[in-house]
Amino acid sequence: MSQLKLEKMKKRVASYLDKERYEHTLGVMYTAGAMAMRYHVDLEKALIAGLLHDCAKGLSSDKKLKLCEKYQLTVSESERKNPGLLHAKLGAYIAKTKYGIDDMEIVDAIAYHTTGRPEMTLLDKIVYIADYIEPNRNEAPNLDEVRALAFQDMDACLYVILKDSLAYLETKNEVVDPRTEQTYQYYKKLLQK
Repeated sequence: MSQLKLEKMKKRVASYLDKERYEHTLGVMYTAGAMAMRYHVDLEKALIAGLLHDCAKGLSSDKKLKLCEKYQLTVSESERKNPGLLHAKLGAYIAKTKYGIDDMEIVDAIAYHTTGRPEMTLLDKIVYIADYIEPNRNEAPNLDEVRALAFQDMDACLYVILKDSLAYLETKNEVVDPRTEQTYQYYKKLLQK
């Protein structure tokens, strides 16, 4: 992809997001790019996945539910209770249909950037982690440690983020997507080996 195409994509994404969300998106894109260079992952794929990861985030919960129904995207019980989770699944669909992304590795990285999944690809991990550590984020616990870990051991970093995210959701009495719990258990076991 040329720099010009990426710039056009950035302008299009900016038109759908508020200023703060767009700044976060750029932070994720650049962080994903840095991580891709560190871990020898295709830089272009990381930049595109980072840029498009929240392309459906600006939609209301009702709109997300209606669009999932319209596009025949399966909505789980936890997603019905917390429609905010749908922006990942819907974003993956929009990346394919509206932005012409036919690389399933990019589409999957967008789809799983909120819940994770067992046996994540390197690109999945990069987008998931970049979303958590990008420079505009400053409220997560252990952020300095997590940022350092992101460039040393992605699986250990993923585990810490998942553990902290589950603890946070529990204190807020939020619905936990089963996939997040499965992902946490998978990486916990992997690191214990």
